[in-house]
Amino acid sequence: MRVQLIEAALPDFGVPANRPDVPRAVYLSRLDALLRARRAAGIDALVIYADREHSANLAWLTGFDPRFEEALLILAPGAMPTLLAGPENLGRAQKSTIEVEARLYPPFGLMGQDRSQTPDLAEVLTSAGVARNQRVGVLGWKYYGASESPRPDSWFETPAFIIDTLRQMVGPEGRVVNANALLMESSTGLRAVNEIEQIAQFEFGAVMASEALKSLFRNLQPGMSEYAAVQTMGLGVLPHSCHTMLSTGARLSGLESPSGKLIERGDPLTTAVGYWGGLSSRVGWVVEDESGLPSDAADYVDKLAMPYFACAAEWYSTIGIGVTGGTLDAIARKHLGAPFFNLILNPGHLIHLDEWMNTPVYPKSTEMLRSGQAIQCDIIPAVGAPYHSANIEDGIALLDQRGRDELREKFPDVAARCDARRAFMADVLGIALRPEVLPLSNLAAALPPFLLAPQRLLAMR
Repeated sequence: MRVQLIEAALPDFGVPANRPDVPRAVYLSRLDALLRARRAAGIDALVIYADREHSANLAWLTGFDPRFEEALLILAPGAMPTLLAGPENLGRAQKSTIEVEARLYPPFGLMGQDRSQTPDLAEVLTSAGVARNQRVGVLGWKYYGASESPRPDSWFETPAFIIDTLRQMVGPEGRVVNANALLMESSTGLRAVNEIEQIAQFEFGAVMASEALKSLFRNLQPGMSEYAAVQTMGLGVLPHSCHTMLSTGARLSGLESPSGKLIERGDPLTTAVGYWGGLSSRVGWVVEDESGLPSDAADYVDKLAMPYFACAAEWYSTIGIGVTGGTLDAIARKHLGAPFFNLILNPGHLIHLDEWMNTPVYPKSTEMLRSGQAIQCDIIPAVGAPYHSANIEDGIALLDQRGRDELREKFPDVAARCDARRAFMADVLGIALRPEVLPLSNLAAALPPFLLAPQRLLAMR
């Protein structure tokens, strides 16, 4: 089989009317699992920190995120979970899905608000069950390894005033440790494997992100500004997992936000939209066909887009339960290992409420993929001008037969959309997926290199 350009309009896979709920029983099960993991790790108490950019751990456990404030959850033996919140979030904190004692902590609010009634943090922590000589685990949003520090569990990304207070409280016989691995380790972390309800939520985010890009493709016109192009996406009020990205021409960069630059015919364009649980990204050219490409990139399709699509197609055809992360990494490096282009990032990662939770995909990784994981195809070639890049970034979920049966029972519409995407990828794009692979994005691996002709797609034939 080889890569060809075909005429194939993107099907309408449907859009869910509502974001599925994760029931309270699931949150309680998560709390129980975390408490068991805490005990197994020899940790007495857990402290979970969250802010606007880093709320996934707390939201996973409680259903609460602090928006533009900060928050702190304390889990200690024999005490009710205590959730510290700023003044604007206190009411929301009181509605946490798990039972908590919500307390006001003014320093977590915005600057300039009244903080005269701030309680002593050590006293608050003591009342929540943190005590001398304890081993306290702190969860923020990142953990570290031996290659970064001789004592990686002593490195923290949580504010120093919290860490300093905890260290003073536990004293020289106690210990404060980075415990993010309990939730975020790529194989054993509790967030690495998702419940059916969570996967249904992720599908909602993936659909909304991919539909935004599809709307852009339908409405893109030379002469509009990058701002105007983004407005065609119809972005709503859903929480984002990362900044919306769009850049063209000389501004082209995968992380740039849109500007007032006018989009010109013949520009390269990159864009990405990410919501909780789903992100879609594409790179292409603002042209109808090869004749519109600049002369120094006239062979873009043959030299970059087609080899790249072949790489992504093999990645999709290979991924499955029991496949190692090293296998996926080797596929990408086999295809993209020429001097012309190489990899920027790991070619795949776990996706969650945060856009990149962790990844089992790295050179020689022996970590085996598991049922319940949500994984992003994220193969980004480092090319640079004049060819710039190619990208086919979407998410999938892995579910064994039991999981697929449960999904079909609880969320038949989600299962039906996944089935339709699988059929499109096999019948139209020539990418046959293993039974356990469920595409979550309505772009379903579609890659139109010419963005003014989005019905022309790359396919294996």
